[in-house]
Amino acid sequence: MVNRRGESRIGCLLPVLILAVAAYFAVDFGEAYFHFYQFKDAMGQEARFSTDKTDVQITTRLSALADSLQLPPGAELITIERTTTTVTISSDYDEVIKLPLKKEQVIHFHPSVVSRL
Repeated sequence: MVNRRGESRIGCLLPVLILAVAAYFAVDFGEAYFHFYQFKDAMGQEARFSTDKTDVQITTRLSALADSLQLPPGAELITIERTTTTVTISSDYDEVIKLPLKKEQVIHFHPSVVSRL
């Protein structure tokens, strides 16, 4: 009878390698979604306090945030719609994530918030 303790020739190298590759690609996707949520949160804050600010002030602040977060072109184009009871702030942009073998994944983001006045 052979004494087997669950060892293999490659040990845990393969699972560690797979985990490292997955983490490498998850960072780019995670960063894109994290910036999206930061931008959307700022939109929500601007919408909550929109009674004290003009559309130009809100657009300027959100455009500056889009620039500081290094969001792709188009994110700084903010749409603000006001009614007597609500304010809606939105934007549209596409984030391009580079993948191996010269491939790209395009993710479309549409941050939008509605706040009651």
